[in-house]
Amino acid sequence: MICGVDEAGKGSVLGPMVVAAVGCKNMDDLVSLGVADSKKIPPKSREKISSEIKAQFPFIIVIRSAQEIDILRQTMTMNEIVARSHAQALSSLPCSCVYVDACDVNEKRYGETVSSFSRPGCTIISRHKADNLFPPVSAASIIAKVERDRIIKELSHEYGDIGSGYPSDQVTITYLSEYIRHHNRPPVIARSSWETVKNLLHKKSQSSLLDF
Repeated sequence: MICGVDEAGKGSVLGPMVVAAVGCKNMDDLVSLGVADSKKIPPKSREKISSEIKAQFPFIIVIRSAQEIDILRQTMTMNEIVARSHAQALSSLPCSCVYVDACDVNEKRYGETVSSFSRPGCTIISRHKADNLFPPVSAASIIAKVERDRIIKELSHEYGDIGSGYPSDQVTITYLSEYIRHHNRPPVIARSSWETVKNLLHKKSQSSLLDF
């Protein structure tokens, strides 16, 4: 079996990071489903393709919550967290060759990091933009994206409109700013170790001092 691994939500300030791994016998087995980089596929099509992948191929999903990421970042970098999560997703799939989307500027170094957390005898091939290059990684990208979108939608029902959860999303930043303004702390779904949150807390602190 060969496998592809990818994640969604690595850089988000709200919500989890979702990692998915998909296995297949041949590289082209997934092509007929229309797999591609998940960001290039419309949401409804992504959901349909994700369901078809899950019905026909083995897959694993690993979810890292915002709180868990904050705890792990006390002792490791975000790239290491992703690498460990990639390796965990692979641990239940009997793969001999794995393609991963490199989260490090150095492809070789990232592949070696994932390999160090993986079982012996599993070849790790790490490439930038692997979700464009290898169908199994495209498939993993789709599953991870659909799962994260589902979680963000659930969080929005519970917490209000949080946007996409990314720092580049003004809806997300507005939500965070308002929450911190009213509660003097970030919500539990926020990654408090992110500079975005630290800056908003600092801004709130400075504003409070001025008010005083």
